[in-house]
Amino acid sequence: MTVSGPTVSEMLAEARRRFTEAGIADPQTDARLLISGLLKLSPTEMLTAGRQSVSGEQAGSIGRAIERRLKHEPVHRILGEREFYGLPLLLSAGTLEPRPDTEILVDTIIPYLRDLAKTESNVHILDVGTGTGAICLALLNECPEASGIGSDISIDALETARSNAERNGLQDRFTTIRSNWLENIRGTFHAIVSNPPYIASKTIHDLAPEVTKFDPAAALDGGSDGLDAYKAIAKDAARFVRPNGVVGLEIGYDQRNDVTAIFEAEGFKCLKSVRDYGQNDRVLVFSPA
Repeated sequence: MTVSGPTVSEMLAEARRRFTEAGIADPQTDARLLISGLLKLSPTEMLTAGRQSVSGEQAGSIGRAIERRLKHEPVHRILGEREFYGLPLLLSAGTLEPRPDTEILVDTIIPYLRDLAKTESNVHILDVGTGTGAICLALLNECPEASGIGSDISIDALETARSNAERNGLQDRFTTIRSNWLENIRGTFHAIVSNPPYIASKTIHDLAPEVTKFDPAAALDGGSDGLDAYKAIAKDAARFVRPNGVVGLEIGYDQRNDVTAIFEAEGFKCLKSVRDYGQNDRVLVFSPA
């Protein structure tokens, strides 16, 4: 006699119940993302697969994943990947998990690159602190005329970024270099982009455990005032950005005036300020004055 395993719906209900009891912020979404990801089911397939039985091995994997989520490990960390701007990206211990707000930086920079591509044979991008490669790879995917370099201090991050380039067929237009901000950079670029660490050191402990326990500290800690990375980039950026180029940055919600002042002091002018989905300042674009 064959005993069938639990159904997809039963596993989903169990995950949702345990997440709700544990106070997970969005238990329904997390349960669905986790189980669909582990079972390799699309959102549409999840709607029709409720009565399907899962194997003992699959049930075990789901059970272990639920336990990891209950310890605050984010769903996409458990799955090992996250989609960003339509690209599936591997995550690793040395990389920040890309967030939807960072897609606003990509949205903002694309029009500048497309305008440059009308007159430039090769648009060149530098992504400073590239992490997973998310920003640069998304820009390359949207702008076939572009090539890019991802720089990072973390060897783990650079390996992950290269893997993501290969995974998305962008390896021929993407290279990496190990650099502490702009120290080891050579050449000039039409666009310098970055989502640098911008959390003030003293407030990091106030962040959710999903962030403090699982995102690398180096990708979060922006120094005593959260502005260290912006000062480092601004100090040298004029040597690397072309006269017709731009510098695009993600910023913290309360940093627009400070970051603008830092770059204006180094000879840049602010071209654009963009807010995120919560109406907080999120992206600044500068050009050489």
